[in-house]
Amino acid sequence: MKAWSIEGNTQRLDGGSMFGNVPRGMWQKWLGPDDEHRVPLACRALLVELDDGRRVLFETGIGAFFEPKLKQRFGVMEDGHKLLESLQSVGLSDADIDAVVLSHLHFDHAGGLLAAFEPGVAPTLLFPKAKFLVGANHWQRALQPHARDRASFIPELTHLLEASGRLELIELANENTLGTPLVRAAHSDTLGAAVGFYQSNGHTPGLMLAEIGGDGGIVYCADLIPGRPWVHLPVTMGYDRNPEMLIDEKRAFLDDKVERSVRLFYTHDPECAMSSVVRDATGRFSTNAEMTVVDALTI
Repeated sequence: MKAWSIEGNTQRLDGGSMFGNVPRGMWQKWLGPDDEHRVPLACRALLVELDDGRRVLFETGIGAFFEPKLKQRFGVMEDGHKLLESLQSVGLSDADIDAVVLSHLHFDHAGGLLAAFEPGVAPTLLFPKAKFLVGANHWQRALQPHARDRASFIPELTHLLEASGRLELIELANENTLGTPLVRAAHSDTLGAAVGFYQSNGHTPGLMLAEIGGDGGIVYCADLIPGRPWVHLPVTMGYDRNPEMLIDEKRAFLDDKVERSVRLFYTHDPECAMSSVVRDATGRFSTNAEMTVVDALTI
């Protein structure tokens, strides 16, 4: 298997929200804020070519579906659909993707499924032949969002995915299943043994983590660990539904990744696509072997 990092549209969000209860004096050293106190964030996807030649895209970033007013509100920086441009740079289009894996359906992870905004035109789904893989527990959350994160979902998206006839819901255990031996607790009919799935509930119920290649492979961290600063256990986001649960999940997750030499792929880190993770004698986690770009990496 081979892997590529695929950049989507970037955005800027309030630094205090992104770093929860971390004091500004600390987080501004990690990500420098602009005059509106917003920090830069990538919305990065992972492209994997399986051994059988099928192409799988893990997430799609924020995309370009927002109308201009909301585009400004949520700090989307580029005009046009950056994800599609990035796919073109590796010789592909959305029509070449066989499966799209979605950790969850918040707009900054799933918005790239939609065509770019056009006035007076209803949202339309891209990726015409792809299967769409979503955790079954999170799907229920997306159908009936809580007021806590209702604004993070795209109202039309669940209908479009269901109407496509290409939606696969993956059953994951309701309880926290992070850590050995349940790291590869579930597989999909579409991808088989190539990708293992397990669940995290601290950020949003039913968030689905995907691990490619097993020991020595890559895990798509989604919003459990958005980037390198969040590898440190106490660092969470204001957007997280249950920060204490998320910290416990991170500890089990990172213990496992250290033991099995699984690399971390980051969706929101503006400068680093992937790294290894290490644990020192005190139990503190940090990163090394950082990669700005992943380009045809053999897994």
